[in-house]
Amino acid sequence: MSKANVSFWVQKEGNRPDLLCGRAADYPVVKGHFLILVWSTLVLGGLLRAFLKNSEVIVLTILSLFGFLIGQLAYDFVQMHQIVYPLLRTSSFSLYCYFSPLIIFMAALDVDFYILKNVFWQVFLTGLISFATTFIIIGYVVLKFNKHSWDLESCILFSMALGITDPIYSVNSLKTIGISKMYTDIIRGESMIICGFTSICFSVFQRGILQMSSFRDLCTLSIPRQMAMQNAIKHIQEMIQSRITLFKTEKLLTNVNWTLVEEKTKIEYIIPTPNVSSDNKAKEELPTDEVLLEEARLHVVIIQISSFEKQCNDGVLSVEAARTLIGATKSYCHIQGKFMSIYDVSTYVRARSWLVKFKHTLTFLEYHKDKTSAILYGHNRFLLFIYHIVFSEEFENAEHIIGIMYIYPMIMHLWPTARKLNVSGLIFVNYYFVCLYLLESALKIIILKKKYFHQHWNTLEFFIVIIGIVDVFCIYFVRLRPDNLILIQFTVIIGYFRIIRFFPLLKIIIPLLINIVDVQIKKRLSLTYSITKGYVKSLEDTKFLIRQISSRKSIDQKLYEILETNKQDAVKELGLIEHEGRDVVIALKTKQAIRNVIAKALKSLTFLSSRGIIDKYESLEMNKVLLEKIKPLNNFPMAIPLPTPDKYLHNIIWLENKDALIEFFKERAKLAYFDYGDVICKEGEMPQGIYLIISGMAILESSPPTFGIDRSLRPDRESTTRFTEYCTSGDIIGELSCLLKREIEYTAICETILQACFISLEDLYEGFDFFWPSLEYKIWLKLALSIAYQYFESSLVDEDLKFQKCVMLNHAYVETLSSYNEMSIDDVNMKFVILVYGSVIDTKTEVPYFAPCILPKPCEQVQGTSDLSKLLVIQALAPDKNDNAKVMGNTGLGMTKRDYQWKKKDELEIGSHFRKGL
Repeated sequence: MSKANVSFWVQKEGNRPDLLCGRAADYPVVKGHFLILVWSTLVLGGLLRAFLKNSEVIVLTILSLFGFLIGQLAYDFVQMHQIVYPLLRTSSFSLYCYFSPLIIFMAALDVDFYILKNVFWQVFLTGLISFATTFIIIGYVVLKFNKHSWDLESCILFSMALGITDPIYSVNSLKTIGISKMYTDIIRGESMIICGFTSICFSVFQRGILQMSSFRDLCTLSIPRQMAMQNAIKHIQEMIQSRITLFKTEKLLTNVNWTLVEEKTKIEYIIPTPNVSSDNKAKEELPTDEVLLEEARLHVVIIQISSFEKQCNDGVLSVEAARTLIGATKSYCHIQGKFMSIYDVSTYVRARSWLVKFKHTLTFLEYHKDKTSAILYGHNRFLLFIYHIVFSEEFENAEHIIGIMYIYPMIMHLWPTARKLNVSGLIFVNYYFVCLYLLESALKIIILKKKYFHQHWNTLEFFIVIIGIVDVFCIYFVRLRPDNLILIQFTVIIGYFRIIRFFPLLKIIIPLLINIVDVQIKKRLSLTYSITKGYVKSLEDTKFLIRQISSRKSIDQKLYEILETNKQDAVKELGLIEHEGRDVVIALKTKQAIRNVIAKALKSLTFLSSRGIIDKYESLEMNKVLLEKIKPLNNFPMAIPLPTPDKYLHNIIWLENKDALIEFFKERAKLAYFDYGDVICKEGEMPQGIYLIISGMAILESSPPTFGIDRSLRPDRESTTRFTEYCTSGDIIGELSCLLKREIEYTAICETILQACFISLEDLYEGFDFFWPSLEYKIWLKLALSIAYQYFESSLVDEDLKFQKCVMLNHAYVETLSSYNEMSIDDVNMKFVILVYGSVIDTKTEVPYFAPCILPKPCEQVQGTSDLSKLLVIQALAPDKNDNAKVMGNTGLGMTKRDYQWKKKDELEIGSHFRKGL
């Protein structure tokens, strides 16, 4: 935000002069002859006072004309402007501080205190009225009628200077007329009152005026916000104009006065800007990259907040997670140049760390029975009898009952009055409990022997027994020698150690604490995962609108780099969270899936009800049923047990949950385990098979994807940068390489301990032969849909391209072209034709197309130019919607082509890209 104009108090940081001349210094400021000018003015004033002793008015007039002449010369000549420039840059408050002591001294020098005391109220009222009148009139006249357009602070200083000095020199003129001394003293007192009011304005209200200046400037928008407002207004105006153009084509609106409509709908919104001189407006400068990047950052904030709200309404994001994300986004919005990262949001990660440590401590302290086998004792009935006693639940409960029973005797022991009345009883009760603890420890030692001390709770019980025995002996010796003070003190101290007999009761509380902490950890873990996932989705939504955010390519590139880096960090955080709590993540995903399905059902119900297809009463009843489905989700389990590895085969989408396919690969699939840092596969190696990640996370590093095209044919795709991608549970590594039997294009490295289900290349091709041709085709269809959504999601947002629907209803299918084979494109039945692998050429225009891209509508026939080309064909849904589909297709294709060209350029310059499913 632009700085407030507060040069009245401090030096202003700007190019505009504070006081005179009306021009800025557009030259390098060097040390001039300012001191010579000051001394010359003082000498001139002294000489004039010496020669014109009784003509102060003439002296002041000559000095004023001299100052006016210097100002005019400084305005017209750069040399003079350089001389007076230090004076122009001096703040108004500094000038006041320089000259006010001299003026106040001159005003107080000739004042008669006793006369002023007698007529104080007359002087006060006269000074108040004179100060207000002079200050307002002179300030207003100078502010409105000065052609040089001084700022407000300069006008205030000028009016105050005149208001102070005017009464002083008026008295000197009145002396010659012969006016009474009382009136002259009143006028001198008036000057004192004016000086007092001036000092109050400059000192008491200084801080308040600074705050008012800052508050006044709140209405001024910063340059990035001004540009954002201008772009928004321009976009709204374009939408209004497009709507008007569309309405002009309707028959029912042919007689409308469109000139009046355009006039009334025109938006005229003036953005508040700082006050600038009307005569000396600065030349408009093009905004710098920093300003444009800041504007883009504000747009990103708005898009992210909208994405969070949409995810919350769709049931993908919980309300608490959405509030956290929106609050964090708004808090970081005001930090200039700050793009919110996942580490800025995930404060719960730090909060969760102490809970995890606390749980580990409780787990370490938890009591575990170290049970041994009864076979070791053979036929010894005594040992077997003790064995059954020690490892029975009754024995464990008896331990807790003993500790609870000792609470009352311990209270009496700590209460002095009760202890004096029951000394003998407390001694015998102590003997009794020591015997019980001794018996308990003895039975355990007989059975466990050396293993007894492996358990820290047993060590504590043994320590309690030792302290109890020492306590008993101390009491006995005190009875023998009651006059030994040291022994008595030692016995009292040992008596307070009886409090440790309650420590074993913690064995009951610790399991409860572990359960409570575990629930809190799962809640925090679930919330953190939901926050991170919502943050990743907001970045994906933002990346689709980068070209609409800024029109400068350098800003697009910087913005893409920042968003991509933040997304990679967030995806990595997702993998770490999923590895830490797989059961929690499974429960969260299941809950979100249920909520998402119900939310879509509610939207469909609202749509049907609004169109009158469903009666209002029926709509309310169905709405109640769906809402009742949402209520149980509040008590949804925090964790769901992990499925067995063989059940993960059901998650492979191209197996379609068919028992024959699952049983075939279940017999051949193997479990593979990898430690942190292990390499699953290397770039350039031949594939060994596919890996279905069960748990853990891997990072994929590679060169830019080739999509089956020789790099020499695509020089625009050459790049030395490395691409990265994070794969987590459910992702498959190596599908495309196995299908093509070509070298792997990336290196997969484990970021955590990883468990995967491995299907070898031989078993995969055996499945291809056994289930020919459907299995191989389905894998290609899955990969084609993945590539299409990855690159052209903005164009396919209205298409329902679920894998099952494409297989069952043939809504989308894959066509294969080898070299020199041709394929005709039906513009009526084919809504989109997307080249997902290889390259083709338009047989009519001979324009080449390289994967991935959407073939334009004018393209009627293509011919394969690579060894293998794959095209994803998306069919039109219904014949009566062909025209609308064609219009939508043309609109989407135009933007898609621009987005794709921009995306290709980004892949050339930016080393970060996600390649799902390759």
